[in-house]
Amino acid sequence: MEVRMTGITKSFGSNSVLRGVDFDIRPGEVHALMGENGAGKSTLMNILTGLHKADDGRVFINGEERIFSNPKEAEEHGLSFIHQEMNTWSDMTVLENLFIGKEIKNSLGWIKTKEMKALAKETFNELGIHLDLNRDVGTLSVGQQQMIEIAKSLMTNAEVIIMDEPTAALTEREIDVLFKIIAKLKSRNVSIIYISHRMEEIFKISDRITVMRDGVSVDTKNTSETHNDEIVRMMVGRDLEDYYPKKDAKIGEVVFEAKQLGQEKVFKDISFQVKSGEIVGFSGLMGAGRTEVMRSIFGIDALDEGELYLEGEKIQIKAPSDAIRQGIGFLTEDRKVEGLILDYSIRDNISLPSIDGFKKHFLIDTKAEEDFTGMLVKRLNIKSMSQEDPTSSLSGGNQQKVVLAKWVGIGSKVLILDEPTRGVDVGAKREIYQLMNELAERGVAIIMVSSDLPEILGVSDRVIVIHEGKLAGELPKAEATEEKIMTLATGGY
Repeated sequence: MEVRMTGITKSFGSNSVLRGVDFDIRPGEVHALMGENGAGKSTLMNILTGLHKADDGRVFINGEERIFSNPKEAEEHGLSFIHQEMNTWSDMTVLENLFIGKEIKNSLGWIKTKEMKALAKETFNELGIHLDLNRDVGTLSVGQQQMIEIAKSLMTNAEVIIMDEPTAALTEREIDVLFKIIAKLKSRNVSIIYISHRMEEIFKISDRITVMRDGVSVDTKNTSETHNDEIVRMMVGRDLEDYYPKKDAKIGEVVFEAKQLGQEKVFKDISFQVKSGEIVGFSGLMGAGRTEVMRSIFGIDALDEGELYLEGEKIQIKAPSDAIRQGIGFLTEDRKVEGLILDYSIRDNISLPSIDGFKKHFLIDTKAEEDFTGMLVKRLNIKSMSQEDPTSSLSGGNQQKVVLAKWVGIGSKVLILDEPTRGVDVGAKREIYQLMNELAERGVAIIMVSSDLPEILGVSDRVIVIHEGKLAGELPKAEATEEKIMTLATGGY
């Protein structure tokens, strides 16, 4: 299928989102669509698949002008959109999810389960997917759920599949499986529109790259004829000097210490220290136990053994409220589920942990609260029309900044950041790194969990590696390399 979009414009009220975008896709290619959060990528795809109507511009499918009135109509004509937030039903089986709303029935209306299973198995075999069709989807990993979404697309005879941040929550093994499936799809002349912030993936699997900035398509390049720096420059409109900004914070005394932490069958004998002004990176393979250690420190999950010390004093943390009182903040891995209340305003989300500080005679001093959140919105460069906007209206990078703002607001002594830049564009990433450096300069002790090895190496003063729930080793910045980290992460020495 050939798709061509020309001069696409779209505004929501006074907010101009797309300002004349050109985009095309050829049969059997992987076309990467890149740009900072808020550049208009998702809006463009929503127009292509009929969720939104363009204010101006034209869409051509195989040379004929075509405007879809809704996503179902687009799907019927071979365009499928796999969104970042997947459309699966956790309490239903794999088979039920594959055929929801598209069940195969006989003339009497009875569901033909046997025929549905045969078609599902045929599609799974084609893609190399091995899943029990009777298993509840809620018991599957994010990567496995994504495979179901791809299979659903193929079962509707999709000729163009749009993938929005498909690897954001996948393990390395699941990413390898996904890339093999994409290669199989290409061999069948299926086209992929691949939206991602991960440069190494884009250069590994794409044939062409289109960059968007501020609602405009900046340029389209053959992947083999461009490079990382050029794409970044097109995305942000300038050269990003010092992608990992220089850190000048003075490292002081030990602020936080964990001694022999353990949680049955998850992790054991975890001991480490973090000093004032220090950023300690935690690395390891997905499932090694890094996130579980941090959740236990913050009181989300219970510790079976071990001791915690803050500024030399032993502390007890039984719940997140205890951690917050002690001055420990935690930016969780899943910001949308655990870090934010998406329907609440930006102001409410930022001020929530500090709300007691705004009480006067049992009432909230709203003026003081607004001044406080306004200061943080400005300082962290959170892009919004108003601090009263719902947090759900923000881009991923700005949502991440809202989570950071609430922990900056309480004056955290220790800040735990779990995958702080996942799903965040290059410009917002640098702003987050800069903020981490500023906090370190103020004496905050920072723990950063990340699966991004260049990020671990670029930001951390020290790297601690976890393998299968145990400390595999520790590397000072001067000695840390990707090879050494991966050796420790896979159980080597």
